[in-house]
Amino acid sequence: MSLRGYAACVRLEADLEWLFSRQRFGMHPGLTRVHSLLTRLGEPQRAFRVVLVGGTNGKGSTAASLASMLRAQGRRVGLFTSPHLTRFAERFVVGGELLPDDVVLRSLHQVRPHAEAIEASFFEIVTALGCLVFAEAGVQDAVMEVGLGGRLDATNALDPVLSVITNVALDHTEVLGNTVELIAAEKAGILRPGRPAVTGAAPDVWPMLEAEGADLWSLENRVRRQSLGWDGEQVVVRLPAGVELTFRTPLLGAHGAQNAALAAAAAYRLGVSPEAISRGAQTTQWPGRMEVLTVGEGRVLLDGAHNPAGAEAVVRALRDLGVGKLPLVFGAAADKDLSGVAAALEPVASQVVLTRARLSPRSADPAALAPLFPGHQVTLTESPEQAIAALRALGAPLALVCGSLYLIGEVRPLLLGTVSEERERWQ
Repeated sequence: MSLRGYAACVRLEADLEWLFSRQRFGMHPGLTRVHSLLTRLGEPQRAFRVVLVGGTNGKGSTAASLASMLRAQGRRVGLFTSPHLTRFAERFVVGGELLPDDVVLRSLHQVRPHAEAIEASFFEIVTALGCLVFAEAGVQDAVMEVGLGGRLDATNALDPVLSVITNVALDHTEVLGNTVELIAAEKAGILRPGRPAVTGAAPDVWPMLEAEGADLWSLENRVRRQSLGWDGEQVVVRLPAGVELTFRTPLLGAHGAQNAALAAAAAYRLGVSPEAISRGAQTTQWPGRMEVLTVGEGRVLLDGAHNPAGAEAVVRALRDLGVGKLPLVFGAAADKDLSGVAAALEPVASQVVLTRARLSPRSADPAALAPLFPGHQVTLTESPEQAIAALRALGAPLALVCGSLYLIGEVRPLLLGTVSEERERWQ
């Protein structure tokens, strides 16, 4: 590498360090700054159709499924998700492939001076960066996962042709409110009057969603599923339009089937054929969420369930798969409903290994988690490396690693023998 090339690499790496340092300033709900940032960048979000995917749980798998279905239709698709597991560039997928790190970093270099001028937050910068890299990559459709809530989330500065609200449950109550009705009202902010929308939310929050005036389809009582064991789910969706869609998805559990069904309904409303929906559903990949990895003679199930509703969905899926009790590795952020998550997971745990994401200052102290699993054999560890060593010593044919996505992001490369980025994680 030439001296000039080396200097350019150092400069780009410095930009990424700067961006990650912005995490410490927290989240600042509001759309003024991100609107200003997009304007300074030349409105890159106008170069493609936007779909917003919000909800409490299942946003990522729904977004990934929808992007796969759109690709099967022959569309060039960008998929924006958060947080990433092991590499920052995971947040920006084009045509089913991660963008090269240098492509993302060169675009970040363009964004940085504008972001500094308006003091944009970490997620505002990442959202604008996603729009810029997608525009430069020539995507036709961008499936954008909402970060937090909806109404004041940075992604809501975009103008969606369709919106999805997967479900509504209690999470981030310190920001969004402490009732499902208040949270639903925040998430409803991504809906647009007269434009198509799809939801799997329960009927008790429909009034909050319907108040936005969107052309809303609910999939309540419209989804049938048959478990295919560890191969996924067979799904049948009866759409309000009178069309029935049938397909297979590798996503596991009833919640996996529901998320795939939401994606299929959204894809149909976007003009995707039933044949392409079926092809796209079968090729969906979503690492770290009900993902099974073969490790030596055994298997490890990874899932980022970090709230009670998510943990309950994992347990239901395990029951459907005929799993009794199994070793559990658990760690999560201290600001979550840890007692609720533990209460959901406790019935399936034979032994419990408690740990923390080494790169996340938000992680709960493993010792503080121990009282949440009374009557269980508990092993305390201070890092994912120690937790995996403890798990391997048990020699179980199947184990569950569950909790914070930051934890999953550190455990996964250890199991796969790959390398992750060593950067502090707040968002």
